[in-house]
Amino acid sequence: MLRDEGYELTLASRTRAKIEAAAAELDATPIAADMGREEDCVRVVAEHTDRFGGMDVLVNSAGLGIAGTVETLQTKHIDLQLGVNLRGLLIVSREAIPHLKESKGWIVNLASIAGTTATPGLTVYGATKAAVIALTRSQNAELDADGVRAIAICPGFVDTAMAQWSGLAHDEMIKPEDCAEIVRMCLRLSPRARIPEVVVERVGSSDGVA
Repeated sequence: MLRDEGYELTLASRTRAKIEAAAAELDATPIAADMGREEDCVRVVAEHTDRFGGMDVLVNSAGLGIAGTVETLQTKHIDLQLGVNLRGLLIVSREAIPHLKESKGWIVNLASIAGTTATPGLTVYGATKAAVIALTRSQNAELDADGVRAIAICPGFVDTAMAQWSGLAHDEMIKPEDCAEIVRMCLRLSPRARIPEVVVERVGSSDGVA
């Protein structure tokens, strides 16, 4: 969607082969980077802004979920989810904000409906996404005078590889394009309009989630 809207894209992901293949489809710039590492977070923003002279939209989409109740969690799994889902997002945002102030741009934070309700079995994931929603509100408060706006998108199961474990059929899940349309809407708002949070429920679920 961003490519269709005329944006130059930089895509970052851990696996070089996958990110290069995705970038080739979108005529984008690929960067192999681990969003759990501060130096990689800093490098991604620096490479994009050096190449394109600035930044208009930051999409924080890196994230992972590892199943487990609080009493059964391994420390390494806690650290991994906190490191990517929250710490990495904060570092990338920190590096990008000076550039977004110049462009009066947008921060798009991919949260989850799991951050809005109880998520037994995905407690750390849900907690990180609740934190993403909270920090989005703080970003809006902090950056209000600078014209930078942030949105937390909080969908139920989206038809991506990450949701395959759910066992839902492809046509039973929210489409990635649905989330893209929410971003497109934000980009077309007037400068004084802001949508801080959007919850996307899955039709056919008992509670909008499962």
